[in-house]
Parts: sequence; C-alpha cells; structure tokens
Amino acid sequence: MAGSKKEQNQTSSLVERREFLGTAATLAGTSLFGAAAASPLLGQSATEVLPPVPAETSPTSEMTPSVTHESKRFQAQRWLLDAVIKTVGVEWDQGRLRGLPQDDAAGIRARVHKFDDITREFARSAVRREKAARKYEQERRKVAARENYFWAALLYAHAQWPIFEVTRENLALNQRRNACYAKYIEFADHKIRRVEIPFGASGKSLPGYLHLPPNQSGRVPCVWSISGLDSTKETGSALYGDKLRERGIATLALEGPGQGECALRGIHVSATNWMDAGRLVLDWLRSQKEIDPNRIALRGVSRGSFWSAQVASVDSHIAGTAAHGLSFEPGSHTSFGMSSPTFKLRYMYYAGLDNEAEFDKFAQTLSLKGVAEKITCPYLVICGEDDQQCPLVYGYEFLESISVPKQMLVYEGADHGVSDAASTTNGPDSATYTADWLQDRLEGKPMETKHMWVDSSGVVHESTFEQTRSALSIPFLPM
Repeated sequence: MAGSKKEQNQTSSLVERREFLGTAATLAGTSLFGAAAASPLLGQSATEVLPPVPAETSPTSEMTPSVTHESKRFQAQRWLLDAVIKTVGVEWDQGRLRGLPQDDAAGIRARVHKFDDITREFARSAVRREKAARKYEQERRKVAARENYFWAALLYAHAQWPIFEVTRENLALNQRRNACYAKYIEFADHKIRRVEIPFGASGKSLPGYLHLPPNQSGRVPCVWSISGLDSTKETGSALYGDKLRERGIATLALEGPGQGECALRGIHVSATNWMDAGRLVLDWLRSQKEIDPNRIALRGVSRGSFWSAQVASVDSHIAGTAAHGLSFEPGSHTSFGMSSPTFKLRYMYYAGLDNEAEFDKFAQTLSLKGVAEKITCPYLVICGEDDQQCPLVYGYEFLESISVPKQMLVYEGADHGVSDAASTTNGPDSATYTADWLQDRLEGKPMETKHMWVDSSGVVHESTFEQTRSALSIPFLPM
C-alpha cells in the first residue's frame, strides 16, 4: 500500500500523525527500534537486538493518516472506538488475551486504554519475554527458554495487528516474531519445520510451519489449519497439549494470501486466490515424506471458515473439513459494516486496496455460492448462536448447499469465538470435539448428518436440519 500518496503523507504534521511505535511508543525513554540507542529492556544495544530495517523496505515509521482515512467508518468512529476500549478493555472485539500467560494478559489489560496503546503494550510484553528467554538460554534452561521464546513470538505478532500498512515497525516486529519462533523451534518438544511454499510467478511464497507429532513413525495424517483474519501462523499449534499432536496428527499452520507476513510480501487476498493456494499447498503437502497423502483434512477458524470452504471445493481427496466460527455471509456486511471498524480496514490492507468504494465492490464478490455445491468431503460447522461476525442463518444456508454428510454444533448464546456463554462452559469442549471429529474422518469412519444444539446447561439436543429450521426460536408450552 506504499506509493506516492504515502510518501507525500510522510511530511504531514506530527500533530496529525497517529504514532504507534516510532516516536510515541517509547520504552523507558528509548524507542523500541531505535538503531543507535541502548535498549534498557534487553540490556544491550538496539543493533544487537534488531538490525536496522533496510531503507528501501521502510516507507514510513508509523501508520500514516492516509491509511486511517481510507475507511470512512473507521475515521468517523475512531473516537467511539477509543471510548469503548477505555470502558471495555483491549478485548472489545475479540478474545485476544485468551491463552496468553496471566501476567502478560493482566499487564496489557491494565495498560491499554485506547487503540494506539495496543502495539506498544504488546511489544513491551514481547520484549520482556524475549529478554527472559535469552537469559534462560544462557543458563541452559531449555524448557524455560522454549516457553518464553514461544510467548515472545505470539506477543510480537499481536503487536503487529493494529498496523494496517507496511511500515518500519511492522517489518521490525515481524522480524522479531520470526526470530523468536525460530528459537522456539530449536528448543521445542516436537519436530517443527519452517516451510515456504511457492505461490505465483514472481518468486514469492507462503510462509508456515509444519508441526509433527512426538515419536513420529512413518507417514502420519495431517490437518491444514487455516486461521482467521487476525491470526498468524504461530497460533496454528499449541505450545503444550495440542489436541491434534496428542492424537498423532501433524499440523500445517500456514499464512495464506493476505494473512500476516503475506501482506508484508505483497501477496494480497483476492476473491478466489485461496483456491489457487489450496491446490498448490495440498500438492506440496502430499509430496512431503512425513505426511500420508491420503489422510489430509482442513480446519478453518473464523475467516478461515470461508477460505477453508474454498480450498475444500477444489480438492476431492480431502478427508474432512471442520469450521469453527462463521464467516459465510455473502459480502460480509455484518463483519465490515456492523462490527468493529477495524475489521474492514484490516481486510482492505489484506486485499491491497486503499479505496473504500473499490473495496466495497470487491466485498460483494466474497461469496460461497457455487462453491459449497462442489464440496465432496464430510463437513462440520461449530458456531455460537449469537455470532457477531456472521448471522447464524448463513451457516444454515451454507450447509444446505452441501450434499455430502454434514454436522452442525451450535452453542446457545455463544459469540463468534464460540465462547462467553454458559453453554460453552457446561457443554462439550469445542476444541476437543473438533479434534475427535477430525481424527475420525482421517481414520475413515462413517458420519451421519445431524444438527446439535448445546443449551445453557450443557445438554446436547440432536435433531435433523429440517426440524431445526422449522422450529420456533423460543419454545412455548403446548396449548
């Protein structure tokens, strides 16, 4: 998204600029990425912590005003967004602190009071974790080093999230993310391979990690984990107790078109290029000596539920596809027009579009019509009744277009993340259900079509899709 317009904006008033890290986000009086000053957090020079980013890849030092002005909704509601964050906290739109260590989560929650605080505070925690990891490594404390490098990588990735542009800080955070994860791989308790899968004719590639289960023997089944709009390749497999690894299943955690590092590489998402990526990635995956080419399945989370459906439609040999969280609404009006304005601006960044009217036309092409009908593998959709990103009705419409065996597990009162409801607390664990379901499909077990509703007490009610669609949403006593 860099260009002459951005270069002109670099000279705009500092009063107008929204400064994320370069000048406003300083740590103990020193810029986190200053090239000459010492880093009081890591106890060494900043050049030792992070080599300077080459000038030709650094169009600006903070997200320029032109980016925030690309979306009228983001610009108009910015004051409201800051007010909501001040009142509700950093998880106003999604559970971005879930799964992080408690001390990191508590510190970030206490220090983030507005949108501009997010990058600084996640980076602050990431630097603290990286410093601890280096100390543990020097002391030859392998497990402690492993854990802290892992958390540092995830925190650096979180710090990138609010930067919807290729900037020095975004590139620098990405470099630290990759470096810390590389150190995690060095000390991990299972084999992990960093992979680069060629994509396009320009020599670009899709980055990811192939996680193999412990004590791997021969070729093993694999799940390609397709994450959402705000997730990264580092979140595709858990530090400990990963539910797929524990079942002897490998995981490919990849950033596809538009996601994470791909946006920095200029690999933008289009309406259909996840299908192109799907063909290439599945061909690559089946060629790997560790992977059983006949036992590959898909897992899509959030926006990944849309992309995984596209991938499933172009391959007839997939063992099964499991979606977690809905993203099936044609045009994504709810996500782009009614949810937090950050969703739309971020997708514009992923699509490489800086004109909102052009993006609105592009959004209308985001549809699974004609795609669902081509899916031939068993399908599972797990979702919340009150999904704030996609109305439940579109989940039903999507599954009605699929002719193969399908299942739907709906949690009463749950949100897009299938959380924050009594049904998710008292009912079956959705991650465990997904892992067991995928294992059954990879083992070739038959599956029957059914609809499941988890009520607030945790009881699962089974029915047919026809019965569900014809029933009233509120049960009444018989007359």
